[in-house]
Amino acid sequence: MKLAIIGTRGIPNHHGGFEQFAEYFSVYTAEKGHEVIVYNSNLHPYKKCSYKGVQIIHCKDPENKLGTAGQFIYDLNCILDVRSRNVDVILQLGYTSSSIWGWLLPKTPIIVTNMDGLEWKRSKYSKYVRKFLKFAEKLAINTSDFLISDSIGIQNYLTEKYGAISEFIPYGADLFLEPMEQIILEYGQIPFGYNMLIARLEPENNIEVILDGVAKSKDVTPFLVIGKHETKYGEYLKNKFSDNVNINFLGGIYNQNHLDNLRYYSNLYFHGHSVGGTNPSLLEAMASNAFIIANDNIFNKSILGGDAYYFKSSDEVASLLGLRKQQHLDKGIKNKEKITSLYSWDRINSHYEDYLLNCLKNSQ
Repeated sequence: MKLAIIGTRGIPNHHGGFEQFAEYFSVYTAEKGHEVIVYNSNLHPYKKCSYKGVQIIHCKDPENKLGTAGQFIYDLNCILDVRSRNVDVILQLGYTSSSIWGWLLPKTPIIVTNMDGLEWKRSKYSKYVRKFLKFAEKLAINTSDFLISDSIGIQNYLTEKYGAISEFIPYGADLFLEPMEQIILEYGQIPFGYNMLIARLEPENNIEVILDGVAKSKDVTPFLVIGKHETKYGEYLKNKFSDNVNINFLGGIYNQNHLDNLRYYSNLYFHGHSVGGTNPSLLEAMASNAFIIANDNIFNKSILGGDAYYFKSSDEVASLLGLRKQQHLDKGIKNKEKITSLYSWDRINSHYEDYLLNCLKNSQ
């Protein structure tokens, strides 16, 4: 098949979960002999026209000048371009700023959309934006031929809300097998002597709740916050916790080996995501043998089950800071087994490839 992937900032990943998936899946699909196009923002640091066998199309993205509105224009530019590419399948990752242009999608290829999380629940958005996102969600369903849900919770929601059938395909991860203590020493840390989180610094990821718990507790263990903090909310968090010397904002780290080592050698790994489906960073934490403390919600519980501790409030966070990884190694072992049996990238990529080929076959 000839496949085009839209809806991301581009590959290689310098942004988030969809970009990570787009990188892994596009390379996998190209290696399988399919012709693959991935759309990149012109703001993306990678400027070449191909990446490991994948064709890269760079489209104008004015987000740096227009803010969020620029994302809508970037998605429009991608859709206008793909109309001329004569592809068989368009895989659309998310719908937030693209579904309003759904009527412009070409008619010949099949449109398969990964519906992402419940975007309209994200607390960073105003009530008017949330109302729009509910509208955009409905548009995405109406302008897609097939749907993908990355969690059972999202799949059930789409069925109950819209009567829509979707294929459940989560994200993937690879087991981390080669820890290197030297890497965490470069960050001034010692093995299992620090706690941490990795996330976009956004309200729905409960970072403030977690850090409030750290500040309330008497635990002096270093706490690493990894995520781009040069944002309004990031500055707010840094200012609020500037007096807590054990809270360290490290910024965004995109070296996968460094992230895996930091997770592996951490004592507690906090996962505060509360909106969305199968979050990639959660799977990577499981694959890195992290001892996970997660926000108490259906998305996280459907993956972790009893192999994690959960929190809802800063008081609960504070009460959990006394836990030690070495006393709960069984949870890490069980989570690694889940990665192997359910969430390996080979398994996920193969599922996506088979599903897209079946969609193409059934539409002919």
